[in-house]
Amino acid sequence: MSYSSLAEVYDKLTENVEYEKRAEYIHSLLLKNGADSGVLLDLACGTGTLSVELAKFGYDMILCDLSEEMLSFARERLPDALILCQSMTELDLYGTINHAVCSLDSINHLLKPCDVKAAFSSVSLFMEKGGVFVFDVNTIHKHENVLGNNSFVSEKDNVFCVWQNTYKKKSKTVDINIDIFIEEENKYERLRESFSERAYSIEDIKKWLSETGFEVTGIYDDMTENEPTEISERVYFTAVKR
Repeated sequence: MSYSSLAEVYDKLTENVEYEKRAEYIHSLLLKNGADSGVLLDLACGTGTLSVELAKFGYDMILCDLSEEMLSFARERLPDALILCQSMTELDLYGTINHAVCSLDSINHLLKPCDVKAAFSSVSLFMEKGGVFVFDVNTIHKHENVLGNNSFVSEKDNVFCVWQNTYKKKSKTVDINIDIFIEEENKYERLRESFSERAYSIEDIKKWLSETGFEVTGIYDDMTENEPTEISERVYFTAVKR
């Protein structure tokens, strides 16, 4: 998935993310685990909006994403950062990192368990001992009861977007088709983007982290320090490189 069409309007469609507050929350989890400075990898950084907010806390940022279109916006926002067009499963960094984050259900875009484990292994390979890894995932509950077999409509300024989702229960995967209509000079340009997300159990994620050299230090309901519940839609993990 490249997000080639979506890149142009991605920030408008994700205004509800509240990037500044989310960066503060992620920073608090990093601090909770002893990370207050150093080189921070933003894995699957998208357009770099969250990266900018994290950089304000003094981290030296490395931005990585598979979409060149997304990274073109990230380069404009953080021209002094190291920016890499790479898959999260096959990182090839130019040195070690102190810490890493991966936000907004990017892990869910990995559709095979072996790919999730490969991404964890890639981060672990380049992370210094004692480094902190913070990431979130959409839950199985969200896939089954919120995203699955539902349609969503969003309208922001001159952009109209329709999401149509199909849920596959056996694999816990949601196939997502997005039609984007951009108004220009009283005409609409139509763009289409299709991709899938897969949900994984908390126990599986904990196991894969342990197998790739991490110790899980926290599992939280979204934007809190509370334990996840059966109806949690997004869960954050914190893990420390052994």
